[in-house]
Amino acid sequence: MKIIITGGAGFIGSAVIRYIIRDTEHQVINLDCLTYAGNLESLDDISNSDRYNFELVDICNRQEVERVIYGFKPDAIMHLAAESHVDRSIDGPSAFVKTNVVGTSVLLQVAVEYWKSLDKKERHSFRFHHVSTDEVFGDLALEDRAFTEETPYAPSSPYSATKAASDHLVRAWYRTYGFPVLITNCSNNYGAYQFPEKLIPLVILNAIEGKALPIYGDGSQIRDWLYVDDHARALMRVLEEGLVGETYNIGGDNQRTNLQVVKEVCSILDELVTFHPAGISKFSELITYVADRPGHDTRYAINAEKIEKKLGWKPLETFESGIQKTVEWYISNKPWWQRVQDGSYQRERLGLEKIL
Repeated sequence: MKIIITGGAGFIGSAVIRYIIRDTEHQVINLDCLTYAGNLESLDDISNSDRYNFELVDICNRQEVERVIYGFKPDAIMHLAAESHVDRSIDGPSAFVKTNVVGTSVLLQVAVEYWKSLDKKERHSFRFHHVSTDEVFGDLALEDRAFTEETPYAPSSPYSATKAASDHLVRAWYRTYGFPVLITNCSNNYGAYQFPEKLIPLVILNAIEGKALPIYGDGSQIRDWLYVDDHARALMRVLEEGLVGETYNIGGDNQRTNLQVVKEVCSILDELVTFHPAGISKFSELITYVADRPGHDTRYAINAEKIEKKLGWKPLETFESGIQKTVEWYISNKPWWQRVQDGSYQRERLGLEKIL
């Protein structure tokens, strides 16, 4: 297939592209506007492949989206481009509305017109895969059953509200136009190349640098953790084998409190790092409790039985194996995260903008 991936320089998008280039014969165009979270260095390993190309495009720019779609003539579009950090959405929600709602609308409008222009066979095989989050379902009490594909939407943050809106748009395009869509809702991802504002890489890097490890409230919030490479495999399985109009939940079946996650990272670092910052004997001594996030969801949990039963996917990594690999990756890839921390990773974007 020829696949357009929006947001392919982001954490999950880059994992999907690496998987496609390494493990399939598909061709990919990465369509990304390289916001702060977009990092082309996450794709260095496959960037020279003749099956990969990059386009610096904002999905809100209809003219540019049309240029890429009609020029590339994709068999599928995987839509991962999104603003995704809850804290940032609380501080500045308008950017989330612009990208997650307006951007998705623009992409859908162009994609459905392109799809209508195809011949009958091409229309039948075309797919638009929208990648979303479990946060659209709101949160759960400790005794509640995990989210299923039928769980009503109840988003809590500006981020999850805008993702919920984008999900509704995709479903509307399916019902109104017969547009062949697929939707997936995933649990919290972790793994290599994740931007350091997210919990796990933040804890790893802060610990290595002897900084405080901030935990919201008492750290009792529960999340289901999904290793990003498992997620990439699941997304491709849905794209290739999923039924049009269906939604598939993707989870790691690894529920942990935030405090448990941080302590597990600290324990692995104690084993792998030969030094400790001055004044401490183990990294967990750096844990610091901070004021809770406004409207902080209590618990997320994904029921992923549908994708396992219908499509035969299940995660290969346990939380223990995945978090071990993740900590080892950050320890071994200091140049990558240092360039993120000092901002030098964004120079490539500036260079591209000058060329354009």
